[in-house]
Amino acid sequence: MIANWPCPGPYHGTASEYALVVEGSGPVRVLIVPALFDEGNRLRRFTVEAMRALQRLGIGSVLIDLPGSNESLIPTSSVSLDDWKRAVSAAVVHFSANHVLAIRGGGLICGEAGVPVLAYAPVSGAAILRQMVRMRVLSAREAGREDTSTDLLHEGRTRGVVLAGYALAPGLVTGLETAEPCSGRTIAPSDIGGAALWLRAEAGEDAAQSEALARLVAQGCGE
Repeated sequence: MIANWPCPGPYHGTASEYALVVEGSGPVRVLIVPALFDEGNRLRRFTVEAMRALQRLGIGSVLIDLPGSNESLIPTSSVSLDDWKRAVSAAVVHFSANHVLAIRGGGLICGEAGVPVLAYAPVSGAAILRQMVRMRVLSAREAGREDTSTDLLHEGRTRGVVLAGYALAPGLVTGLETAEPCSGRTIAPSDIGGAALWLRAEAGEDAAQSEALARLVAQGCGE
C-alpha cells in the first residue's frame, strides 16, 4: 500500500511524502530508512523484497521517502542532514513504528529515532561523499576537464555542488563530512551472504539476501 505522510521539510515546513506500507500480523512495525542517493536506487528492489519477507514472518514495515529523495517534490538542493533526521523521527511517530531498520547511509540519520535501531551495512557520511566526489572527478576527466576533490568539496561547503546527479546544499555537504552511523545493532553484509548489491552498476536483487536480512531483523526485534 502506498501512503502519504506529513513529513517535516526544509526550513521547518511540512511536505506530503510517500511511503510504502506492508502490513504485518503481529505487534512489530519496522520503519525502514533507505540507503541514500544512488545506493537507494540500487537497493530499492532488495529492500522491498525484504519487506515482503518480513510480512511472511508477521512483521509490518514502512519504507519512507525522505524529503528530496525518490518521489519527493522537494529538491535535494534545499535539504540538510538535520532535515532528514527530523523526518525519520516524525515518521516513527506517525507510523507507530517500534523499531527502525537503517540501510547503509540511512544509519546516519537515525540517532533521534527514539526506538531501537538495526543498521544494515552502515557507512560514514564521509565515505559516501568520497565516492560521489570520485564519480564526479572521473566523469570530468572523461569529458576533458580536471576537477579535483579539494575544489569540489570547497565548492560544496560554500555554495553547494552537483555530485552523482544530485544537487547538494552546503548544509548537506558539511553534515555528511562529519556524520557517523547511529548506535544500534549492526548487520554486516557477510551476515546475509552474497555480494554487496550497492556495488553493482545497475539496480539488483537477491532473494536469498532479502530473506536472510528479514530473519535477522525479526530476531533483533524480538530481543
